[in-house]
Amino acid sequence: MPLNRHRAIAWILVLVAVVVLALTGVLFHQGRTPGLYPERSWGPWKSETMGAWSTHVRTNSWVPAAQARVHYGKAEDVYLDAYGETDHDIGITFRTSFSLTPDGRLTVKEMQP
Repeated sequence: MPLNRHRAIAWILVLVAVVVLALTGVLFHQGRTPGLYPERSWGPWKSETMGAWSTHVRTNSWVPAAQARVHYGKAEDVYLDAYGETDHDIGITFRTSFSLTPDGRLTVKEMQP
């Protein structure tokens, strides 16, 4: 009897390990685990000026993920992290809307008062 119990426990542990690894792989591939990406998987920061805003965007080469840092001088900073889905934010001081897609496309739209 003890042999069958040990065998059953071993199979349960193997099944749990397989499920955890599969779930981790799916979440990682979808871009929902940003803290686990090594720095070398990120591309270089690409700088651009959009109106009066200075933008810096980089994308991840392993998964669909992008990060953006947007600055209006020293007046305002906006940080966007698109991990698997589009991220949106609004600059409060100058009423500007920002959107970042996981492929690194950043859009800036001035909002009407």
